[in-house]
Amino acid sequence: MKTLCGVVLATLGLVLTGCDSSLKSTSRFRLPQGDAANGKAAFVALKCTECHTLAGVELPKPTAPADTVVALGGEVARLRTIGDLLTSIVHPNYAISDKLPRPKGPPPAKSPMRVMNDQMTVTQLIDLVTFLQPHYKQLSPPVDMHYSL
Repeated sequence: MKTLCGVVLATLGLVLTGCDSSLKSTSRFRLPQGDAANGKAAFVALKCTECHTLAGVELPKPTAPADTVVALGGEVARLRTIGDLLTSIVHPNYAISDKLPRPKGPPPAKSPMRVMNDQMTVTQLIDLVTFLQPHYKQLSPPVDMHYSL
């Protein structure tokens, strides 16, 4: 009986340790279903195409200087989650794209991306990430990789 109590208490301790009690936790945040077609329309209407292309999607050509255009989608080492995309859109300075040209010296502290939070609706945001996320494909590991135990 003592062993069973010990196992239960240890398991409960692990579960509680893994819980984020922070008021800023997003672990239970869920978006309603978005509409990819409406997301594509929002991508164009919000003028995201001025600075972005999207792999495999025909969109208006970017008007920004070529060295500042950021290609979205395609094959990536790490898939972009809905959370990654939401953060990139609503907080563009959080993580500056590594696809932008880097000046010598420290990395830039400010993204050239416009903050669109006052121009887009929540529905547009949900539709945008629904449209963008499926266009990212996980890169396959190199064939010549050897695994040993």
